[in-house]
Amino acid sequence: MVIHRKSNAATVTLTPQHELDRALELLHFGFRGLTVEADIYLADLGLSRVHHRVLYVIARAQNITVGLLADTLGISKQALHRPLTQLQEQGLVLHARDPQRHRFKQLTLTERGVEVEHQASSREREAVGTALDQVSEQGRDAWYAVMQSLADRLL
Repeated sequence: MVIHRKSNAATVTLTPQHELDRALELLHFGFRGLTVEADIYLADLGLSRVHHRVLYVIARAQNITVGLLADTLGISKQALHRPLTQLQEQGLVLHARDPQRHRFKQLTLTERGVEVEHQASSREREAVGTALDQVSEQGRDAWYAVMQSLADRLL
């Protein structure tokens, strides 16, 4: 379920317990602000953010295997099974056996899958672009550096 009303840190009074709490809150609410329009679009299709992440990765790694997709998303194959099956049932994702390794399924998007992924990602790109346009070049560089530093923790 997607909440359509505005909800942010100002909705309630949050008492910081640490000097970095504001950064955590901004990261949380900023991410929600980033994804809100894509989430509404996806909900209208009976999909969620997890479906979008699956479509996003498959679109950029054509013929990715199920195992590599699960690894990339940082989830188990078991956790991936349901959303992937739903995407296949909706005609957004196709799978085929790898010609060299028959045990492996390669995943690709259908034309409709490409369109759904594009529509959802476009909404997120617009949100990021608008936000980055509101800060200086140094602010953009700092944002990329902070996000890269957080992403590097996954390696």
